[in-house]
Amino acid sequence: MKNTIVLGVTGSIAAYKAADLTSQLVKKGKDVVVIMTAAAQKLVCPQTFLTLSRNPVITDLWSMPDWQPGHIELADRAKLLVIVPCSANFIGKYANGIADDALTTYAISHTGKVMIVPAMNPKMWKHPAVQQNVKILKSRGVEFIGPVSGRVACGDDGEGRMEEVPAILSKILRY
Repeated sequence: MKNTIVLGVTGSIAAYKAADLTSQLVKKGKDVVVIMTAAAQKLVCPQTFLTLSRNPVITDLWSMPDWQPGHIELADRAKLLVIVPCSANFIGKYANGIADDALTTYAISHTGKVMIVPAMNPKMWKHPAVQQNVKILKSRGVEFIGPVSGRVACGDDGEGRMEEVPAILSKILRY
């Protein structure tokens, strides 16, 4: 049986890199189930992840085709949740237990390992509220991969850039 990995994709311009990660994980024999936020869907089409993962993409909490709450069944099956890219919005919601969409609802029902791969403007990453939320999540055992320093999409430089896909893949496979 394949290892199921839930890949959460949030509304960061780096969302397109999650498609490459999905492809790489599938090539390594992983069963990848993607959950996308509404903001992520503005940047990358769910069909991309459907094609690469060969699994239905969860985009809406309310359109489950089965009687069983999908997020609970998936939480029982998946041992790893990876949020790539992870926005400041998701970090804040997850740290404070807010479950108002499919991804945040799944995240608070997930009992396995959680890895977060932040990707945002350096000013956002440095904001005291974001840093406090990161501290809360780390105290709960959430592992952060990055961010790294470099140029981000808007042209700013600094810490906030998403870690590169090969490094993310390596850490996932090590787990």
